Amino acid sequence: MPTSLRATPRVPSDHPPALTHRQLGLFRSVMLHGNLSRAAEASHSSQPTLSRELARLEQLLGFDLFDRVRGRLRPTARALALMQEVERSFIGLEQIGLRARELRTLTSARLRLACLPALAQSLVPHALLALAKSTPEALVSVHPLESPWLEQALGEQRFDLGLSEATEAPAGLRWQALFQANEVAVLPSTHGLCRKRVLQAQDFEGEHFISLAVNDPYRQAIDRWFAEHGVSRLQCLETESAAAICAMVRQGLGVAIVNPLTALECRGNGLEVRPLAVDIAFRISLLLPDSAAPNPVRDALEQALVQASRMLEKRLQRQ
Repeated sequence: MPTSLRATPRVPSDHPPALTHRQLGLFRSVMLHGNLSRAAEASHSSQPTLSRELARLEQLLGFDLFDRVRGRLRPTARALALMQEVERSFIGLEQIGLRARELRTLTSARLRLACLPALAQSLVPHALLALAKSTPEALVSVHPLESPWLEQALGEQRFDLGLSEATEAPAGLRWQALFQANEVAVLPSTHGLCRKRVLQAQDFEGEHFISLAVNDPYRQAIDRWFAEHGVSRLQCLETESAAAICAMVRQGLGVAIVNPLTALECRGNGLEVRPLAVDIAFRISLLLPDSAAPNPVRDALEQALVQASRMLEKRLQRQ
């Protein structure tokens, strides 16, 4: 039968226990190593000290943390639940320490870039290539997010800069126009519409059509265009991802209209791109927190994004 590690006097209280980081650090060390001797070594302590601190912690908590089973420590169910909270705390402390080190050496600071998923597969890689040439020591963390969560996270200062389709500055953010081009049609390379240079709304009559998600603003603009011309399509598939649409079109599952950057990256290998007879503008803006502190690496990434945008605009004009 398992027995308690020690007899622990209960101290009932309506107030949260006054815990210390040292106590929680020693508890975490025992949980991670599963052994007093290894935990003591890892925490630069001794086994007697570790045992005393654990006893004090149990007294403060009012419940046992470990059972001793055949000479080994086994965490109780309460210890396992407590460990989840402790881990969150220590992960937060580690992130604070990492951020402090980055601020001490700004040239190697980690930048947190939030962007729409489509841009993580098109514009962002080109910008990161330019950044790697100008600032090779830069460390960038890329976080694809959909709107409106992207703008909300930027407003909460969770990222250093962001790429959005916003046409004006959300609260707490600065807005800068970065890129604009029109939506395009994507077709299987064997499709009859590939013979045309520019596609009219009527060209899509009766075609199997792969759509963006219902709430996507580009989907809504595309649907309005077809409705204005009385065009009926066979809407067989829909998805939130423009890259997924291109993959489906390449397999011959239908035709579609997507943003020009994704189309440019996916073009070839069975996928053709054609302009439309209507202008459906695809815009990208750069968003920065109003209170952002000066950061030379962020400035370098901004310049790289502008450089990549201009390069992609020129590529699209040559199509």
